[in-house]
Amino acid sequence: MATGSGEAFDYIVVGGGSAGCVVAARLSEDPKSNVLLLEAGGKDDHIFLKMPLAFLKAMPDPRFNWTYWTEEEPHLDGRRMPLPRGRVMGGSGSINGMFAMRGHPLDYDQWGQMGARGWSYADVLPYFRKMEDSWRGESQYHGKGGPVAVRPIDSPFLLHKEMMATAKAAGFDTTDDLAGAKPEGFARGEQTVDAKGRRVSASTAYIKPAMGRPNLAVQSGALARRVVFEGKKCVGVEIDTPAGPTVIRANREVILSGGSYNSPHLLMLSGVGPAEHLKSHGIDVVHDSQGVGRNLQEHPCVSLEWDATQRVTFLNQLRWDKIALNSLRWMLTGSGPMATQVNSCNVVVRTSDKYDRPDLQIMVNPIRFDAQTWFPGIKKEQEHVFWAGLVQLHPESRGWVELKSADPRDVAAVTLNIMAEEADLAQMRDAIRTARRIYRTEPMGSLTGRERTPGAQVESDEELNAFIRATCYVAQHPTSTCAMGMGERSVVDSDLKVIGVEGLRVVDCSVMPTVPGGNTNLPVMMLAEKAADIIKGQSLPRAELAGEHAA
Repeated sequence: MATGSGEAFDYIVVGGGSAGCVVAARLSEDPKSNVLLLEAGGKDDHIFLKMPLAFLKAMPDPRFNWTYWTEEEPHLDGRRMPLPRGRVMGGSGSINGMFAMRGHPLDYDQWGQMGARGWSYADVLPYFRKMEDSWRGESQYHGKGGPVAVRPIDSPFLLHKEMMATAKAAGFDTTDDLAGAKPEGFARGEQTVDAKGRRVSASTAYIKPAMGRPNLAVQSGALARRVVFEGKKCVGVEIDTPAGPTVIRANREVILSGGSYNSPHLLMLSGVGPAEHLKSHGIDVVHDSQGVGRNLQEHPCVSLEWDATQRVTFLNQLRWDKIALNSLRWMLTGSGPMATQVNSCNVVVRTSDKYDRPDLQIMVNPIRFDAQTWFPGIKKEQEHVFWAGLVQLHPESRGWVELKSADPRDVAAVTLNIMAEEADLAQMRDAIRTARRIYRTEPMGSLTGRERTPGAQVESDEELNAFIRATCYVAQHPTSTCAMGMGERSVVDSDLKVIGVEGLRVVDCSVMPTVPGGNTNLPVMMLAEKAADIIKGQSLPRAELAGEHAA
């Protein structure tokens, strides 16, 4: 659909990503409210956005990705890092790796302790259950029949049994359910893939089933230039159209769901942010909010690789004839290697007993990072390699998002500031040493040969620090740039209303006080489910929990 000047909606949701799709769909359940969802990207109808394993093709594709980059990172040898973000209906949930994780219960209890009233684990668990259609069935921790399908990563090619046996030999626990009573240990990975083997995003789960509602309008290809204020009251959104900038009015509220880079960027373009920074770009200040764009958090990662002593990695499935047959199998039956992630085991552990929750996630990948397709006699098969992605779950370093200019088409300046804190370097060194110990333990020890990256000779703190700074990347889980629970630097209150103005909320991962200890797609959809209820003036009862999470 196309919108024009003078149109008005009760609610305008800016950003059709994992949060915006949920909020728009839930608000449109009330036939008395009319809702407009604006998305700068296009439709999510490409096969790369449906076939689970094709995310490796979708994520770097500029048709679906904003292709952001950081500024020069001051603690990573001045490197600039790519920041893939979804520019398509469904947002980053349409191009991500589909990992289904919630984080640890203490992550949400910490939010509540920081002052984010109503966001402790007992408050959010009912919304995780509401949104979920779990392969496990309904229980205290899981939901059945919700819009978001969660299924196990299950394939005979992924060496899951070997990794679980290694856990016990290396002195680590295993768990049947990281989202259940035992939220740490070695576990089977889970993914947002439905019973037909198709990716589940917020677009497929929420917006597409709601498209027949006459009170829901969805416009793709709509770049928001700014939110419009009359005094301190937000009254609409200005978007780009072929005919020029057009203002669409909101009778009740505008809801920003652009994510941790675009939501603070749009706030600052609109006059809400650090006053001196806005003035330096010639922007009139509507409200001086020092926290906008600050407190940026991400999960730092490093990769370790080992030679495989046997030809047992997923590289076997990348032979051209097998890819063709498995793609056909996926199209006909929704099953096979193309319907899943390439992950042996989801490892969520503590590197030290001093931590009250896991500080390390290991993405156990039975394939090399630079794997390529091959065919005998035509294109040579690569060497078989095991790759482990080490994810630091609770970094202390904080980054920032700033304006480059007052031009809405000029993307934000993002500095992650990764490894600014010595504690983060020390924790990542511990992570490397922990992963080395795991991969040298039987039965994985017999399958792993020479350490390729960083190499067994890299041992001292100084050598490991240099390796981390030279190779560190991030998990694409940015949060907290419009955070609640930050005291005087809070950008939104616990109802996600932007402090200091009226008629404006932020609903996305930018409002999280801290980054959860895991992949963030499920947490942001949970957050949006709860936000929609807050906007509608209702709430699910808190979960009844025993023990440490009962408060």
